[in-house]
Order: sequence, then C-alpha cells, then structure tokens
Amino acid sequence: MPDTSKPTRNIALSDTMLASAHNVQAVSAGKSLSDSLAATPPALRASAQAVSFHVMRRLGLVRAIRGIMVRRTPPNPLFDALLLVSLALLDAAIEHADADAGGPELRHTPVYAVHTVVDQAVRAASGVPRMRSYKALLNATLRGYIRERSAILAQLREDPVALHNHPQWWIERLRQAYPGQWRAILAAADVPGPMTLRVNIRRSSVDGMLRELEAAGMPAAHVGGEAITLLHPRPVQEIPGFEQGWWSVQDAAAQQAAMLLPLAPGMRVLDACAAPGGKTAHILERADVELVALDNDAARLERIGQNLRRLGLDGPSVTLACADAADPEAWWDGRGFDAVLADVPCTGSGVVRRHPDIRWLRRDADLGKTAALQRRIADALWGVLKPGGHLLYATCSIFPQEGEQQAQGFCSRHADALRLPAPGQMLPLPDGMGSHDGFFYALFAKKG
Repeated sequence: MPDTSKPTRNIALSDTMLASAHNVQAVSAGKSLSDSLAATPPALRASAQAVSFHVMRRLGLVRAIRGIMVRRTPPNPLFDALLLVSLALLDAAIEHADADAGGPELRHTPVYAVHTVVDQAVRAASGVPRMRSYKALLNATLRGYIRERSAILAQLREDPVALHNHPQWWIERLRQAYPGQWRAILAAADVPGPMTLRVNIRRSSVDGMLRELEAAGMPAAHVGGEAITLLHPRPVQEIPGFEQGWWSVQDAAAQQAAMLLPLAPGMRVLDACAAPGGKTAHILERADVELVALDNDAARLERIGQNLRRLGLDGPSVTLACADAADPEAWWDGRGFDAVLADVPCTGSGVVRRHPDIRWLRRDADLGKTAALQRRIADALWGVLKPGGHLLYATCSIFPQEGEQQAQGFCSRHADALRLPAPGQMLPLPDGMGSHDGFFYALFAKKG
C-alpha cells in the first residue's frame, strides 16, 4: 500500500491521533508498525498510517523535545505516545505556518492548523479515562512548545539523533561506511519512496501500460527494464490492470534481481527466502523455467501463491515449499539448480523510507546476528547449485556488513566461486522519479 501521507479529512483528528498513539506505543514496545496498523480499526487505518509514518520519521526530534519540555517521561506509555504524536503534528503545523503554506519539503507531511492540533490532542486524552489526569500537562506542554520552539530547536542543533531522526549507532555506521553520502542517505529515509510498478510482460507491455496510465490521468515514466514509476502514488485498485495481472508494485532496485540472474528456458531455478514473492513472479515473467520458491512462513508462502495466480504465473512448473533455506537436507531432492536467488533476511535498512519504524526497532547487535544467518544460508545454498550455475546474493540493506563484506567473505570461503559483475551496493538517494530503495547484489558463478 503506498504511503500517500494524506490523512482522511472527514475523520476526527482526535481519533486519528489516539490510534496513532497506540501504533507509536507498539513500536516503542518492539512491535512492527505494519502489525500494529493491521489491528487499527479499518475506518482509521489510512489516516493513522499517515500520521504514524510521520511520527516515525520525526521520532528522534520529538523525543528530544519531550525530554526538554517534560522532565520525567510520563509513566503512562499511551499518554507518552500521544504526547509524541502531538508534538510531531504541532511542529509540522508551526513549520507550515512559518513557511507561508509550506514548501516542497512539507508535501509528504500531514499538516493541520496549530490550534487544531492542540485542541484535538487534549480531546484525544479526554476520551481515555486513564489519561484524563494528564490533560493539563499535555495542554501546557504543547502551548509551551509553541512559545519556545525556536529556543528548544536551538538547543538540539548539536544532537545528531534529533537532527537526523535515526538512532546514534545507525548514524555512526553510515558515517563510517559512506563519509561523503551519509547525510543524504539519512535525509532520503524521511521522504516516502516512489510508487513503482513492474509490468508483467506476459500480459502487457511497458508502452501499453504507459498508454493506459496516461488515459487514466496518472502521469508516469519508464525508469528502466519493466519498471514504471507513477508521479503520484495511487491505491492499487484505482490503477488500470490490477485484477487482470498486468503489473505488480515493486521498487526499481528490487526489480534488478530477475534481470541480473542469468535465466534461460528449461532451467531449474531456486528462489530462496521468497516471500513476499515479487522476485519469484518476475523470474517467471521473464523465462519459462522450473521454479522452486522457498519460505519458512506458511502464511507468507500462501500469499505468494495468490499473487502468482493473479498474474497468471501459477502452474505445474512452480513449486512452493515451506522450509528453512539454511537446511537443505529438510527440503532438497538432490537435483541441482541452474540458478539460485539468495534474497537473504537482513536488517531492512535499505527500505526505511517505506518502513520508517525499522530504524527504531533494530539494534546495533542485530547486524552481527543477521550477518551470521546470511552466511549460513548462502553457504548452504551454494551446495544445491550445479557446477556452471549462478547464485545471486541479495539484501535490502545499506550496511556493508550485510553486503560487500558478505560477498568478500563468501569468495574467501568458496574457492570454486567466481564473482561476476553486478551493481554491488545501491544506495537510496533522493534523485527524483528514478530513485530506488537501498539494495546490494553480488553474482557468483560456480566453477565446473
């Protein structure tokens, strides 16, 4: 679902703020924002998503503001989350007013009038019995911030977490890895990614889809391969051809996988860690192959099947298997694969602009854990690849520990691995409609 960051206006803001507070509280407790949003009442989900995403993109700042305005963190976690939501919306409201109706930097931000935010925040607190005693604190804090905003922001100019809205360890990792680009990478993470479609060339064409989109009044551009980016994100049901399987939503960087993996008719191909299935479908769209798609989550595997049926790609040549890619003895039949896509689990640091809660859920120690799992999976999958075959290692990460360091380590462990040209690290930078998520690709051939 695209992040349009435009809350539904006919829903009371107080209700949206309270629903968003529940989401912020959930993330603070270690739950993913996607899971929390799934439990949000349907009528509030779209507006709560827009506001919750905005808060996640400003969480470092509003936590720092709260630390200055309120000497002790409120003991009620839901009230504390509502306070953070209120500060995030209030800061945007003040910035919007100061910018004479806002510049382009505010186009993805939910904006309300300053007095509306204060009034609706207090109303939201009033609607929950256990938070009513905090109404005065909330009102005083918000009105105090209106008066003292300039002085408070001046205090935070040297606070990197408040400035960049990422954890300190994350900032330091990027500063070390990309000394000339780390600021741009952090800034890009706070701008929603574009909505890019992958044309199903078995049912449509790039030119045909561009004509359909133009006729529907949806400006779009071809950005390479089968990728088309919409100038303005739209709900999938409004875009021509969804039910007909003409296209899927997939970032341009993710679409590189099926194009990098050498494919030919009749090949036996393995898509390991396949969910949510976008790369599985792309492989089948590009070549008539015998494909095995693995994932260790049965529910996610079923969604892969649903997507393949919508795209007209299901059939006897496709096998979906619920199994652990790192344990071939549990699922492999002994027949070698000509090509293997190892899209391994990672921190997801390359897709933060689409999942802004990731930065607050991950810990520095997670890097070592995911790197160890990635090594196990890649080494195991090398054993099921035929001599002369190709393995494509992929992650949606921007940390070298999950990318280039893994590729170099793989070569050192496998003398029969020949590294071939591939994009390597693709950084998520703000370069317009052609922008893409953060990805890493390394392609290896198995010497015969």
